[in-house]
Amino acid sequence: MTRKLLILFFFLGSFFLHSQNLVWKTDMNDAIIASDAQKRPLLIFFTASGISQKIPNEVFATPDFAVWSRDNVILVKLDLADTNMSETAKDQNVKLKNALGIDELPQVCLLLASVKKGKTTFNNLGVVPFKQGGAKVWISDANLILNP
Repeated sequence: MTRKLLILFFFLGSFFLHSQNLVWKTDMNDAIIASDAQKRPLLIFFTASGISQKIPNEVFATPDFAVWSRDNVILVKLDLADTNMSETAKDQNVKLKNALGIDELPQVCLLLASVKKGKTTFNNLGVVPFKQGGAKVWISDANLILNP
């Protein structure tokens, strides 16, 4: 009986560890380079301090999201209230937020980025709103945007 419990805890623990190993880029230039090289869209999480944590807690912290994101997108977290960020980076992030029509935080946007002849172009795929139902519902909505 003890052995079965240990095996169960081992497998559950490994699933939870996978959900915590997400690699979020915080620099748009690095994210664009990775997106262009890997031919995967950007998932940009616009956030700030003191706002709802439903998306991070109910979607991003799940094993389902960890597996899906690893296979489908480049993760980018842009904290618009980050005090350690340079003014240039902060201005760039705010301009991107405004250009994508993001008017409330937190918000998740999917977009394609490509670099040709030193010029970056964006193709806004859409916004993935938070809905009750957890990660599976959210991933389903994101997949509808990525694969219309």
